[in-house]
Formats: sequence, structure tokens, C-alpha cells
Amino acid sequence: MAFCMRGVNPEHYRDHFKSGIYACAECGNELFSSLSKYTHHTPWPAFTETVREDSVSKTPEPGRPKAIKVSCGKCGAGLGHEFLEDRDDGGSRF
Repeated sequence: MAFCMRGVNPEHYRDHFKSGIYACAECGNELFSSLSKYTHHTPWPAFTETVREDSVSKTPEPGRPKAIKVSCGKCGAGLGHEFLEDRDDGGSRF
């Protein structure tokens, strides 16, 4: 399943819960497993964790201490943010 594909509205995958791996649409790098996907009130798909620690690269977002900019760990394509302490259990949300 391609993720963050140019020309595709990110809401396309919000309610998509088929089993599999979400990969970067630019380079095919594995990003998230469907096992870590969950329903969230935002219009974008939400995940609890990445497939591997190096699946994504993270850059602090100036002025937003609980938001970290997330990019593909292989090609650098923008994926959005990791929101710290955003889940009911205090964990992060991608």
C-alpha cells in the first residue's frame, strides 16, 4: 500500500484497514504495519509505531515541542508528524 502518494488525498487511507505494510510511494521503503494502525479523530491515518526504527527520519518542529516532522528514512519524502503523548495511553501518534 503506497503511503503519502502525490495526488492522493491522505484521507484516502484513514478508514483503510486491510492487512499489510504501508510503504513510501516515492521509493517503496516500508513505513508502517497495518497492525499498528488505529482509528483516530483526525482526517489522516494514524499509527502507533513504525515498522523499523530507521523507517522514518525525525526532525524537531520549531515552536511545537510535542510535534516532530517525519520523513521517509530512505528518500526523505515528507510524511507528516509524530505527535508525542497524543494517545490515550500517553504514547506517540504518527
